Amino acid sequence: MLEVQSVYFLEPGSVNTEETLNVAKRRAEELGIKTIVVASTSGETGLKAVKMLANYKVVVVTHTTGFQAPDTQELTSQNRAKILEKGGTILTATHAFGGVGRAVRRRFNTYQVDEIIAQTLRAFGQGTKVACEIVLMAADAGLIRTDEEIISIGGTASGADTALVVKPAHTHDFFQLKVKEVLCKPR
Repeated sequence: MLEVQSVYFLEPGSVNTEETLNVAKRRAEELGIKTIVVASTSGETGLKAVKMLANYKVVVVTHTTGFQAPDTQELTSQNRAKILEKGGTILTATHAFGGVGRAVRRRFNTYQVDEIIAQTLRAFGQGTKVACEIVLMAADAGLIRTDEEIISIGGTASGADTALVVKPAHTHDFFQLKVKEVLCKPR
């Protein structure tokens, strides 16, 4: 039997970012995990992560370009430069749960499998959905290995409030993705 402490936040969002990063760092040290994947829209959370997790490989996953508005990237150029300067890696790619399927939903007003999976994962919280999705994206980009456990950090609206220990998978092998531990999440 393995007993692991999980932290449950009373509210979601950026108020939990620092504690989420602390929880992730502590568990990474305990398990010998070397890679941490973190979602970041403007780059604020990604920058906090690369500063706090300086001894880890940190992959910062952004929104896809055009997510908010056509031809726009929400990651600021200043935060991009700082994340790279601190040794972080940045991934901007099509969302694993919202590519062509989202276009079909918008055009035909019907959901596709990828968005149904996303909605199902949201039953555990938005941060859980995000943390699973960014692992798939990072694996597909070759930035993380699928044979090593990593920690994935997501959030609700802004900041970070969810951290999971995950065995990654590529998107086409989605059902091989395994959430091994829930380190923290909102209640």
